[in-house]
Parts: sequence; structure tokens; C-alpha cells
Amino acid sequence: MFCGNLKECLRKDMFFLFSVYFKILFCAMRKADIFLTRNAKKTNFWYVSGIKICLLTLIFLGVSEQNNAGASETEQKLSRYEFHSVQMAVPIQITLYAENEEAASEAAEAAFLRFHDLNARLSDYTAQSELRLFCDHAQKGEFRVVSRDLWNVLHESVRIAKISDGAFDPTVGQVVRLWRRARMHKKLPREAEITKMLRTVGYENILLDEKTRSVALSRQGIERCVRIDLGGIAKGYAIDEAIRTVKTYGITRVLVDAGGDVGVGDPPPGEKGWRLAITPIKEGEKPRGFLVLANCGVANSGDLAQFLEIGGVRYSHLVDPKTGVGLTHRVLVSVIAPSAMEADALASAVSVLGEVKGKNLVESLEGRETQILLPDEQGQVQKVESSGWQKFIDENTCEDSVHKK
Repeated sequence: MFCGNLKECLRKDMFFLFSVYFKILFCAMRKADIFLTRNAKKTNFWYVSGIKICLLTLIFLGVSEQNNAGASETEQKLSRYEFHSVQMAVPIQITLYAENEEAASEAAEAAFLRFHDLNARLSDYTAQSELRLFCDHAQKGEFRVVSRDLWNVLHESVRIAKISDGAFDPTVGQVVRLWRRARMHKKLPREAEITKMLRTVGYENILLDEKTRSVALSRQGIERCVRIDLGGIAKGYAIDEAIRTVKTYGITRVLVDAGGDVGVGDPPPGEKGWRLAITPIKEGEKPRGFLVLANCGVANSGDLAQFLEIGGVRYSHLVDPKTGVGLTHRVLVSVIAPSAMEADALASAVSVLGEVKGKNLVESLEGRETQILLPDEQGQVQKVESSGWQKFIDENTCEDSVHKK
């Protein structure tokens, strides 16, 4: 058949030749094996074994070349598609590579539905969410079986709370509500209110039974009206689940961006990873670097958008679970982790802990990295990075080729 593209024509010819080569080699292997086995007594054992190993190696190489040729052919058929929606009150962008628009659209729609479903389970805002209903009807020490999604997020929340010494705490719900009202009315909470709400904070009040996948609040938790808020981790979990959903459609090259927090699967065809522009400190500025990532998550935490300023003091929407007060130190944290869920929670924890303890926490966890930026009033920025952060940086990436976080 005439092939208009020389490169494509040569590739198809090579694929055909490898197929023929493989069949001939396999037949030769069978005949050689029969001959050598029949004459094993007359032939040195190690000599026979060596010949067999050589033949098997050649077959393996032939199969590998066939697989690589097949994979290359599939990659050339993939096209890039982007889809947008608003879920969990943030803009969602799904970018993926698929063989056609129909397959891409079907996978993206399923991922958006997964976001919607998780919001109905994990939201602190929705009155009928599984999380809200659990908190509203929890009885002292009474374990209730929960969905796998709620269990997964609660289990990870408690784990991060433990390793961060409570810098991330899912029971900070009452305090978060207090500061939501403060930002709405532009008025600081009274000290007595903060003290009262701090009594409700303590991840130790969440009791987990792994055997039955059930959850309870402790007696103290019930008496003090503990409220669970998963706002610092649920979005990351939803990103992970959206990627997992897309992969069930046979699409592995996918990126999911939820309000600046990102999860990525396999890289785009021919690339080492997805290129992500890192959020600048001030809106309108150039990206402060570029990351190249695959099969992991990256999350940001800081007070760029949500804060309350009163009397010249800037209070972040991020609340320190130990003091009950919004953070007053300017900070912008980025964390890379194996999952978007873990990156999401760790970013909040590092923001609360500060540059020294935050960096030490991340350094203690294998496969996690962080960058912490501390801007001052003069516009100077102190930068603190974990030891492995720079290996993900691509200084030569052009802005046109990146996904901007």
C-alpha cells in the first residue's frame, strides 16, 4: 500500500519485519529445544543451557520491539482534549489525551459526576451530606458504618493530623465557621468565642474501626459538639478519584486541576511529565517556576485570595488549630506528594507549622517535597525548599507549553 508519509511507512515496514522475525525465531527455538533435549546426554549441560538462554533473550527482545512499536502507533493516534466545569465551588479543568473526542468526553463527564457525588458526601456546607448527617446524629461512642469515600478521607485526615502534631486537624469545623462569619461581617471574633470553640478541636475525638469501616465520636467529642471539616483535604481526594475514574475508560494521560490544586496521571505523549506553571505571589506576575510531574499530586496553600484585614493585620482563612486564630504570617506553600489528597492536607499543615517545622515534616516523608515562600511588606521573598524540590523544576520550559496552576 502506498504510504504518503515516509516516516510512517518505514515504521510500518519495521513493525512487519519484527513480526516475521519473531515467528521465525520462535519456530527455531522450538526445533533447537527438541534437538538439544534429545541429545542432552551427548552435549555439555552448561552449553545447552547457554544456547537456550540466548534464544530466549532474542525472543524477549523481539517481543519488546513489537510492544514498543504498538505503543508508539497508539500514541500517535492520541489527541489532546480539555473540559471545564464548576464543582465543589471551584473551577475544574480536565485535560486528557484520547483517541477521539467521544471517548474523551465520556471519560471527562464521568469524572465531573464523581466530583458531584463526592461533594454530596464530604461537604461541610451541604446540610444533607453524609459528613453533616454523621456529625448531626453522632451518639457517644456509637460506631456507624460510613461510605468508603468518607472512610478514606477521615482515615487519611487522622493520619496527617498525627504526623503533623495537629497542625492539620479535621475537627476544626467550629472554629472555621467562626472565622467564616468574621470574614463575611469583616469583624474579628471575640476572644471568648475563640476560646469556647477551641474546646471542640481535637482529632483524637474521631474514633475509627478499620475492621468494620465504621466511625464514632468520643464521649468528649459529643459533649463538646465536635464538628468535622474536610475542606483541607476533600478536594485533593476528589482530584485523585477523578483521575481514577478517567483511567477506567482506558485513558491514562490525564491532568485534573481543581482551583489550582492538581493531580496528574501518565505524561502527555513523548513527554517526561506534565508541565505546570507555579502560581506567582501576586496576580499578573510571571510564574515563579515550572514543574514537570507525572503520577502524583501538587497542592498550594496560602492567603492570596481568602483573608480578613483589620487594623493593619492580615488574617488568613487558614486557622491554626492550636490557637483558633487565622494565620497572620504571609506564606505561600506548594507540596508535591504521591496523591493529591495527601498534597492538599500537607500544604495546610506546612502553612500552619511555618518554614522550619513545615520543611522538617516534609523531609521526614519519603517522596514528598515542598517549597515555602515568605513575602514581606517590602516585597522581598524568602524561599525555603525541601532537598528534592529542584529535581522537579524545568527552568527551560516555555510558557506556551505549560498548564498554569
